[in-house]
Amino acid sequence: MTIASAALLLGGGGLIAVNVYAQAHEENSTDPGQQSAGSGAVTRTTTIDCPDVGTALPDVPDGARGQVDGELAAMDTQITQAYERLAQNRAAAAQDPNWVQNSVLGPLKDKRGAALDRIGQDIRRAGGSAPQQLDGMARCSQRATDDNGGNDSPAPSAPASAPASAPASAPASSAPPAQGGNSNGNGPVADDFVDITKVQPNVQQPQRSRGASTGTFTTSCGTNANKLRNSDNVIVAPGVSNGAHHMHDYVGNQGNTAFATNDSLAAGKTSCRNQGDKSTYYWPVVRVQDGTQEVDAQQQGGGLEGNSGRIVQAKKASIKFVGSPRGKVVAMPKFLRIITGDAKAFTNGTANANAHWSCTGFENRQLTDKYPLCPSGSSVVRTFKFQSCWDGQNTDSANHRTHVAFADAQGNCPAGFRAIPQLTMRLVYDLPRPTISNGQLQKPFAVDGFPEQLHKPVTDHDDFINVFDDQLMQRMTNCINQGRRCT
Repeated sequence: MTIASAALLLGGGGLIAVNVYAQAHEENSTDPGQQSAGSGAVTRTTTIDCPDVGTALPDVPDGARGQVDGELAAMDTQITQAYERLAQNRAAAAQDPNWVQNSVLGPLKDKRGAALDRIGQDIRRAGGSAPQQLDGMARCSQRATDDNGGNDSPAPSAPASAPASAPASAPASSAPPAQGGNSNGNGPVADDFVDITKVQPNVQQPQRSRGASTGTFTTSCGTNANKLRNSDNVIVAPGVSNGAHHMHDYVGNQGNTAFATNDSLAAGKTSCRNQGDKSTYYWPVVRVQDGTQEVDAQQQGGGLEGNSGRIVQAKKASIKFVGSPRGKVVAMPKFLRIITGDAKAFTNGTANANAHWSCTGFENRQLTDKYPLCPSGSSVVRTFKFQSCWDGQNTDSANHRTHVAFADAQGNCPAGFRAIPQLTMRLVYDLPRPTISNGQLQKPFAVDGFPEQLHKPVTDHDDFINVFDDQLMQRMTNCINQGRRCT
């Protein structure tokens, strides 16, 4: 007789973690993710893996953008509802090995298929051509949560065409995977952490040419002392509340919600010292899973979606724009939108991953797929290096990626792209060091994320909308091209 238990499902959607224990003599199990659990039993823990439709849409006509964004948000809601159905019917899932497919994955596929059809119709109605691969993106699957898709060992040094300065992967932790401190059961685990002192230096810088733009421009916007947070994402899901399904810290523009527009951002207030910078800078919060009931513990984007524990504000937030090692930069266009990293890198794979984790005193050792265990007196550091090449025409693209690009290892932009000031950010946190004993992780810290991404460090990401006034942007560009240090 098969006995199954499902981890607590998050109220608004999130991880499906189902542990199934079966007698060793059973031969009718169909789950490829089963692993030996000793004592003649097998166990598996799975999450739902759905193709990321948004990344497959590089070119959507302007006339269809609103409808397509709405459909993509609706598809997230469909996944949420599928998660809830599984959570509410754990006994049925335990008794019938086909129940999940028939009652969860199958209906989810049908709903996604209908949404994909509507997306195709919207694109064609606006004069575009829908990508052929959309037809095959309706089906979701179960995946073992310890199947990292190659993310953990090793991970790529950076996204495709990223500079050589991006970090290499750390050696895998010797600690076995174990459940973390999140009572909702969606990570992190012991294997997501590594002792930074055991990581070899891995940072390399591209060599500068004679015509490099060597100046910098630093803007001081604080560390979110106002505690401006929400689970929206106006870039990816404009007009949709809780479009991110995880909480963001915001500095700079104080009017960033799902419903912000270019005009409202331009008219908004800013936390930046230089009032000419009304840009918005936002990133997922970091939490310590110590049982603290935060103000969002019973809210979507917070505890109901697996983002639980005490939110820790960065003690330092350094925002600096730097130049190109190959030549001069051109001014960023106003309202340029850039996302660096991939919030869904655990299920999407690492093509767009761009996480950088380290510790003070060890920042020549950067991690993409592990959280650092820092020694006493050292603080956790998150570093972001944004795309530094722009297509010269667009302030955004349908998948929010193809209008910008990373320079190559030598610092050269792709053909047809221009070098722009590169946004770099450094966030420093005072976080308690998690403890790992017998493979068990106690009071870990983790970045907020989509529940099914299991709070993996590789999913770290950062968002930016340029709302510099024209005069200050030109001053920034001149400073960088002339080799000066400006604020």
